[in-house]
Amino acid sequence: MEVSIGTLVLVPAVAVAAPLLVRAFGRVVAIPLVVFEILLGLLLGPAVLGWIVPDDFLSFLSEFGLAMLFFLAGNEIDFATIRGRPITRAAIGWIISLAAAFGIAVTFAAHASAAVFIAIALTSTALGTIMPVLRDSGDLRTPFGIAVIALGAVGEFGPLLAISIFLGGRSPLVAMLVLLAFALVAAIAIWLAARGAGRRLHRIITATLHTSGQFGVRLVVLVLVVLVALSLVLDLDMLLGAFTAGILYRMLISGAPEHDVEIMEGKIEALGYGFLVPIFFIYTGVTYDLEALFADPWTIALLAISIVLLLLVRGVPSLLAAPPGSSRADLVATAFFGATGLPIIVAVTAIGVDQGDLSTGTAAALVGAGMLSVLLFPLIALTVRRRSPDAAALKPDDDVHVPTEG
Repeated sequence: MEVSIGTLVLVPAVAVAAPLLVRAFGRVVAIPLVVFEILLGLLLGPAVLGWIVPDDFLSFLSEFGLAMLFFLAGNEIDFATIRGRPITRAAIGWIISLAAAFGIAVTFAAHASAAVFIAIALTSTALGTIMPVLRDSGDLRTPFGIAVIALGAVGEFGPLLAISIFLGGRSPLVAMLVLLAFALVAAIAIWLAARGAGRRLHRIITATLHTSGQFGVRLVVLVLVVLVALSLVLDLDMLLGAFTAGILYRMLISGAPEHDVEIMEGKIEALGYGFLVPIFFIYTGVTYDLEALFADPWTIALLAISIVLLLLVRGVPSLLAAPPGSSRADLVATAFFGATGLPIIVAVTAIGVDQGDLSTGTAAALVGAGMLSVLLFPLIALTVRRRSPDAAALKPDDDVHVPTEG
C-alpha cells in the first residue's frame, strides 16, 4: 500500500487548522467545522494545489471515518426522547420527500435507475453533521432540537434502507428479505442489551476507564466492525451496519453510572470527531471532481437546481416534525436543518458512478449541493433561530432537559 509522506502530514495538519479557522471566523460568523475541512481538502487536493494525493491508505481511513460518523449519529439518538410525535411525523415527512424527489428526478434523469440515485440523495439529512451544531448552539435538548434530531434520524436511516433495497443489485423482494434478516439479528442484539445484558460489561468498562485496557473504547470498535461486517456479508450498505452499531452500543452502555457514561462518550467522540470523521470530510474535498463540475454549463445549473430541490423536497416536508406552536423563525430553521445533507449524498453518488448509472458531472453537482447545504443551511438556520422567542434566553452552553412521556 503506497502512502504519500506529504499526504500523511498534511491531512492531520488540515484537521488541526480547521477548528482554529472556526474559532477565528466565529467572531464574525458561525461556520460549521466540516465546511473548513472540506474546503481545505479541496484547496490542497488535486483539483487546486495538488499537495494532498489520494491513496489507498487515506481512502481506507476515510471509509472508516464515514462509518464512525454514522456510528456516532446512531449512538447520539435517544429514542425515548424522540418517540411519538417527533419520529412519526419525521417519518411521514421523509416518505413525502422520497415520493416528491423521485417524481422530480424522473423528469430530467437519463433513465429510471439514475432517478433512484438522485431521489435518495435528495432525501437525506446529515444528522452526524448537524448534531454538533445543535450541541454547540445549546439547542440539542430543546423541543426544537428534538424535532431536528428526529428529522436527522429518519433522514439517515430512511435513505440507508432505500439504498439497501433499491441499489443492492437484487430484486426488491429479495432485498427486503435480506434486510429483514439483518434487522432480526440487530433487533435481538438490541433487545438483549436493553434487557440488561450490557450491565455485565459495565464493571469492566469502569475498571479500565483510566488504564491501558480501555475496554469500553475497544468494545465500540468491535461492535462497529461486527455490524459493518454483517451488513457487507449480507451485501447491504455498510453505513446501515454502522448506524445500527451506534444504536446497539447506546443500549449496551445504558444503565452504567452516569459519570462513567460521560467519560466514555468523551472518549468515543475523541476517537470519532478527533481522528476518523475529519479524515472523511477532508478526503471528500480532496477527491471532489471540480473539473467535472465546470466542464458543462448544465452541470453548474444542476448544482443550483439541486440546492433548491434540497429545500423543496426535503426541507418543506420537514416542517411536519416541527413542535406544535413553533414560531415562524423555528419553522424556517427546521426546514433548513432538515435539508442539510452530505454524507449520504457522497455515498449514494459514489455507488451510482461506480455502477455507471450516474455521470461524474451529475455526481459532482449533487455533492457540490451537499457541500453548500452544509456550508449555508445550518448557518441560516442558526441565524433565523436566534429570532425565535424560546431561543432568545438560551445560552450556548445551556442544557435544557425536556421531560418525555413515560
